[in-house]
Amino acid sequence: MRCVRPALAAGVLLAMVGVVGCPPRMVDPEAVEIELRRVAEGLVAPLALAELPDGSARVLIAQQHGVVVLAGPTAGDPVRVVLDLRDRLTPLNAVFDERGLLGLALHPRFSDNGRLFVYYTAPPGDDLPAGSNCEARVSEFRIVGDLPSADPAGERIILRIAQPQANHNGGQLTFGQDNYLYISTGDGGGAGDDGPGHTPGLGNAQDRSTLLGKILRIDVDGAAPYAIPADNPFAGEAGARAEIWAYGFRNPWRFSFDMGPTGQVRLFAGDVGQSLREEVNLVERGGNYGWRVREGTLCFDPASPATPPAECPAAGADGEPLIDPIIEYDHRVGISVIGGFVYRGADAPALRRTYIFGDYSTGFAVADGRLFAARQDESGAWRYSELAVAGREGGRLGEYLLAFGRDSRGEVYILTQAVSGPAGATGSVYRIVGAE
Repeated sequence: MRCVRPALAAGVLLAMVGVVGCPPRMVDPEAVEIELRRVAEGLVAPLALAELPDGSARVLIAQQHGVVVLAGPTAGDPVRVVLDLRDRLTPLNAVFDERGLLGLALHPRFSDNGRLFVYYTAPPGDDLPAGSNCEARVSEFRIVGDLPSADPAGERIILRIAQPQANHNGGQLTFGQDNYLYISTGDGGGAGDDGPGHTPGLGNAQDRSTLLGKILRIDVDGAAPYAIPADNPFAGEAGARAEIWAYGFRNPWRFSFDMGPTGQVRLFAGDVGQSLREEVNLVERGGNYGWRVREGTLCFDPASPATPPAECPAAGADGEPLIDPIIEYDHRVGISVIGGFVYRGADAPALRRTYIFGDYSTGFAVADGRLFAARQDESGAWRYSELAVAGREGGRLGEYLLAFGRDSRGEVYILTQAVSGPAGATGSVYRIVGAE
């Protein structure tokens, strides 16, 4: 049985996944080495993290099965339940599921108002299209007390989105420097952005009359349940949803903002691919990122998802350009990109100003998440390489990578789990530090 090992060439990862039965995959010996400092353990599929802005270095963690907990600042500190939404969630498959409690964000003035926002999937309401698998909800709760807690009865539902299938739910919540709430949504699930619940001939991601397959931007401080920022790109366009900030996404699972030293604000988004490509995009106001016309830079046809057509349109239905990703890789590298953060901390000097991102695993049946660091070179191209984890076999993470977080100091965290589904207490949160 032949095994292909990973390699780094010209700073670009050319890794190949070993076949079943091969010896463990090894990270390239020239890779930058990091250490992982555990912040919390015994979690159930931790998917989102937000630091309390009280100087305590404690973090709120959203677990997929529906419970938000308070943890830190060290792994030995007790984990406390802050909010329990298990009775409101769609029933989850313990082996693997993309639904659940998926996102969490604190209001920019959280210290004054205690406003917590979450994104979760619930059973579909009777007012939603027949056949919907579930509904995605963005809801607000109020956190009170020195040992923070939120009353589930105080829920204010801000946004509801029908989900045709169980997968591709998006789920990222992030406040921008403009104090507006940005939300990621998937294309409605299934495969190929096609079939029941998907716009015929076009797909949801390319259809600006639906919220699916988008990054949204809303004002949660305006009129109830929310207001539309006046400078949203499609505000006032007939037939378009005014909430849309950018579109053409398959499943933008995780995105983040970064403000560089020049004051330029950039939005990085990892968009999970289907059969052939994973991608990271720099998201612009009103941009069209190509799905389902393209998967990464490859042409795409839902009738033959594993065989890219030789040609496809270079523009959207209205003539708008399709924006290429800044990073893409194939499924020999990983199967589900996890968008991360630009590192602005001090604990890992070798990573400063790099974009840290990763991949869920090299396969669904193996806990083999990957960590990458990318930097833009003088030509404007983005080059990335794998990070090696000190003290772990072959430098590999050896766990499923679920998400990233970042604190007020610019330090980056990873959220992981030893099993693939939202069951068992095998989840952990680590902070990335430089290897000693």
